[in-house]
Amino acid sequence: MNERTIANQKIHEGTLILVNRAHPYVERKEDRMELVPAGDRGTEVLLRRRAARLLEELMASIRGWRGIAAVSGWRSMEEQRGIWDDSMLENGEDFTNKYVAAPGCSEHQTGLAIDLGKRQEKIDFIRPEFPYHGLCQTFRRAAPRFGFIERYPRGKEAVTGIGHEPWHFRYVGVPHAAIMEQEGLVLEEYMDFIREYPYGRKARTYEQGGVKVSVSYLPASGGEETRLQTQEDIPCSVSGNNVDGFIITEWRGCYGKAFYEDTRRLRRA
Repeated sequence: MNERTIANQKIHEGTLILVNRAHPYVERKEDRMELVPAGDRGTEVLLRRRAARLLEELMASIRGWRGIAAVSGWRSMEEQRGIWDDSMLENGEDFTNKYVAAPGCSEHQTGLAIDLGKRQEKIDFIRPEFPYHGLCQTFRRAAPRFGFIERYPRGKEAVTGIGHEPWHFRYVGVPHAAIMEQEGLVLEEYMDFIREYPYGRKARTYEQGGVKVSVSYLPASGGEETRLQTQEDIPCSVSGNNVDGFIITEWRGCYGKAFYEDTRRLRRA
């Protein structure tokens, strides 16, 4: 067994962080260094490098950019505050609370979320059209295989605190997006779901195409660090949840190890 320590401040880091009104985003300077253009040529929309790379692979697989436009990706605190204030003036409090996240509580500030719209002459910046048919639906169906989820689906408004937004997608990574789709969970619910699988005692497994992955939860211990014991021959990745602990993803078997190494290359690319 290998033992490693994780600084508890890292609960605010990783692709699975939950960001909403109850759990604001904790920004790091390093996060901005990971931002790259995401979309067709000339775009000013930014995402973190790994999310942008997987989005590009997804779009290439469906020839998505011919009919889909990147509308909004990473936003600074200042930009999010400006959007919030402008919407309050133009649309009122009810609309703004329903469709615009409060400054500091927006997934767009993480660099892991993107708004997409059907490519057309005029696109609404706040509520772009992204229907449940045609190329947009093809994207939606393919998204979990590349680590993306529709973040604010219809029927989950009471859970997410945000109105139905068919245009807003969030990168959470593989296999988490696929598990969330299978279980019908939004990210808030997934955090509770994973707590049912304590690390070292029980795991949620996912297998597809020769890749077997185990997912479990490790609460942050008291103090400044949390200890994690892992098996030497099983690669593992760790993401904070921005709440109270870490989600541990273990890649088992030769294909699982190869897939893990490929994701590591994506992070470095």
